[in-house]
Amino acid sequence: MAGGQGAKGGGAAPRGQAPPRGEDDDDDDYVILVDSNDTDIGTAGKTECHLPDGRLHRAFTALLFDRTGRLLLTRRSSSKMLWPGDWDGTVASHPRRGETYVSSAQRRLPEEIGLGCSLEYLFKFEYHAPYGDVGSENEICGTLAGVVGDGDAPSPVDSEISETAWLDAGDPDGIVSAHPARYCPWMLIALYLLPESGQGALGRHGGILGKWTGQAVRASLRGAIRAHLGDDRWRLAGR
Repeated sequence: MAGGQGAKGGGAAPRGQAPPRGEDDDDDDYVILVDSNDTDIGTAGKTECHLPDGRLHRAFTALLFDRTGRLLLTRRSSSKMLWPGDWDGTVASHPRRGETYVSSAQRRLPEEIGLGCSLEYLFKFEYHAPYGDVGSENEICGTLAGVVGDGDAPSPVDSEISETAWLDAGDPDGIVSAHPARYCPWMLIALYLLPESGQGALGRHGGILGKWTGQAVRASLRGAIRAHLGDDRWRLAGR
């Protein structure tokens, strides 16, 4: 798994030639296919890409923290095909054509949780996580972070999110370690990789992100990731 930095919003098609498009290309029904360098190589239907042997595609996970460093968790709707009823980072979804990781997440936040805030791109990673015999996530996932104000309250959309909760940075050594299967693997990987954020982001938000980068917290997150997929099934991308 080798990867270059790539563009946050996707690779460009050759000049004068549009990338190939899939048969199911409505905004809500397709995802952007990518290679291991996160270069846009076409589109395909969402369901096709989330089967057990699903094709590598572009995604994002957005992590919203409060000013004390707590992470806003969202519980996935029971109607979801993959990881229904499990806890996720704040919002996870897929960019559309023409969007960057940041702009796609800024669009999706109010659509799912009724909140919007400034987001910062941190890094991206590649992973392939199975969900039993039902399907899998095979993604290059851009990770974004934002900080919400004290008066900002989520208003989740029932079809996407059944409830919300705040997770303290000290909790992964408790509830996450005890019940790792209840937490989505891409969220666990994103949290584990927070020390890989750029120096600018760490400088601006070190007081918050730093609470998630201690040795004990990372050891708990690493163990929780292994409950979902092996170490050879995920990597930091774009480096």
